[in-house]
Amino acid sequence: MKNTTFYKKYNLQWFLGLAQSFTLLCLIWLVFLLVFRLFETALNAYTHNLSAIFLNVLSWGWIIDIVMWLKWSFFIFIFYAAVYFFSSRRAKLYFQAFIILFFAIHIGLIAYFNTSLALLGADLYIYSANDIKQTLGSSGGIGLLSVILFFILLSVIILSVRILSKKIKVTGKVSTSFVAILMVFTFFGGSKLIRHVDFYTDFENNLILNKSDYFYTATYRNFFPQYFETDIYADNYIGNYTDKQASSIEFEYTDEINFPFLHKETAEDVLSPFFKPLNKAPNIVIVLVEGLGRAYSNEDAYLGSFTPFLDSLSARSLYWKNFLSQGGRTFAVLPSLLGSLPFARNGFLDLAKMPEHLSLLNLLKFNGYHTSFYYGGNASFDNMGSYLKANGIDELRDENSFPDSYTKLPAANGFTWGFNDKEIFRHYLSTRPDVNVNKPQFSVILTIASHNPFIINEPDKYLRLFEERMDFLNFNDSEKSNYRDYKNQYASILYADDALRTFFKAYEKRSDYGNTIFLITGDHRMPEIPMNTKIDRYHVPLIIFSPLLSRTAQIASVSTHFDIAPSILAYLKKNHQIKTPTLSSWIGQGLDTTRSFQNLHSVPFIQNKTDMIDFIMGEYHLNADNLYQFSPDLDESMVEERQKKSQLVNAFNKFKKQNSVITNGGKILPDSLFKNYTVPN
Repeated sequence: MKNTTFYKKYNLQWFLGLAQSFTLLCLIWLVFLLVFRLFETALNAYTHNLSAIFLNVLSWGWIIDIVMWLKWSFFIFIFYAAVYFFSSRRAKLYFQAFIILFFAIHIGLIAYFNTSLALLGADLYIYSANDIKQTLGSSGGIGLLSVILFFILLSVIILSVRILSKKIKVTGKVSTSFVAILMVFTFFGGSKLIRHVDFYTDFENNLILNKSDYFYTATYRNFFPQYFETDIYADNYIGNYTDKQASSIEFEYTDEINFPFLHKETAEDVLSPFFKPLNKAPNIVIVLVEGLGRAYSNEDAYLGSFTPFLDSLSARSLYWKNFLSQGGRTFAVLPSLLGSLPFARNGFLDLAKMPEHLSLLNLLKFNGYHTSFYYGGNASFDNMGSYLKANGIDELRDENSFPDSYTKLPAANGFTWGFNDKEIFRHYLSTRPDVNVNKPQFSVILTIASHNPFIINEPDKYLRLFEERMDFLNFNDSEKSNYRDYKNQYASILYADDALRTFFKAYEKRSDYGNTIFLITGDHRMPEIPMNTKIDRYHVPLIIFSPLLSRTAQIASVSTHFDIAPSILAYLKKNHQIKTPTLSSWIGQGLDTTRSFQNLHSVPFIQNKTDMIDFIMGEYHLNADNLYQFSPDLDESMVEERQKKSQLVNAFNKFKKQNSVITNGGKILPDSLFKNYTVPN
């Protein structure tokens, strides 16, 4: 009797009701997806100049949205059917609530991309509440107009879902066909049938992605990495790790099980041929310029150069035009440049307990240098302060050390990143003695002004200089109109460049100027100006300038932040007999000073705190599942070379295997090696 009752209730007619109600709500969801894609593409066309390829971008966006819709709909159907089994009314309400919540978040993700030109992924979960508050506040916060618009859109969605779900009917044939299509699409991997699209710019490639699909996939990968990561512990690597077309440098590791990065020191002194002999150890000043990318700095910058002072300084320096940062955000720069360190899972600075390691800071301090760090913001951001203290920094000067007479960047929504670049340099010059100093000085300065929201002091002056610079670059009226969409970004670059001009002009008057070596580079390329390629995010200049230089050079070979520490120490060891161990844990092999284009380095990059998806070897760049090949100006194009791709994947997996040891609490150095070359804190 019970089975008969069950059959009467849950028969074909019941299934048709299930399929019809589900299909109707799915179609409403799809309609809104397509409408919001049109809105998103139009918004970005207006703010970022997409008129020429609007229809192409929109079409591919719709295709990707439909694929995402089909992929998700099958799994939603399973949940919907389970709830429908007990209550059809509750199943419909749950699906309607899902649609409303989906688009409430989707609107925010679209707005985030339009503002930052970056896809929001699992990095949202890595930053502390204070870091998020600081970033959101200083980026202008959420204005009243944005809140009103958000609620208007949400109200339209709510009303439309309620009305359409009652007014529209779907036939049984359509609904059953749709459910069948979902099953076939899912079980035969339909989402993999869509080929990768490669537009001219990386901005366009990111724009066509569905922002919600990217965010939720990244979230799932973050919390359930075991379902996505390959078995990096298995000894199943195929092929050679190195690029036989270039004489890649190979490390001789001493104990990969216990100390995965420990190897015999191989970095050669390549800098001495460019410097005059000097009796005493030089002062070293490293200036890390926020957002300084090669796209808009120096000769042949594809966006035109907006750094006239750095351009002139480069001509009197050692200048690497194909240099790369190790990260797509600031969190990666200090451990990469100063310590040539691995990334762990979410960046070395994110480790709750940083393993003992050697760096420029503690090694130079051990050899008699006085070490200092200057930053206009709060050094607790990204946990920079903890890293610097762990390396025995002698002086850490952030916003808490600036006198009241100094000027901060203008506040946005009550927040500011801190003191402007000119004040950072002024604070440095006023607190660093240049006479009667017994110790050589090693200083690191991190600037701040060329950061979102790009609100600078003296804005009228630098906006005028921006207009003059466009005239100097011979832009036509159409080009000027396009560039004005990013006038605040370019004005902030001109401001940072002018602050450097003022800094060097003042430094020339100091008695220690003739005994100082300066290194200037970017922490990463500014993402708020659309990028052409995947490698563009990391493409920054490196300038080594000093009155001690005996000759200059423009260098086209590729090097990275990882290579700076080994080369500085090799130079000081040869010329000033500093003490360094015969074993090191540097990931970098040292700077390449070859003037012609080549890449001897095989190194990883970390795009943000959750995406370590980039690796270069020779003239090739692996980005997630795609392979690109460099040209001599670091432009790149996608290639299909299975053997080469396998080679890079294998090498990248080897690094991931080493890196995972550090992530899981492993050591970088033996205790004895660390203690023998550092001063106790």
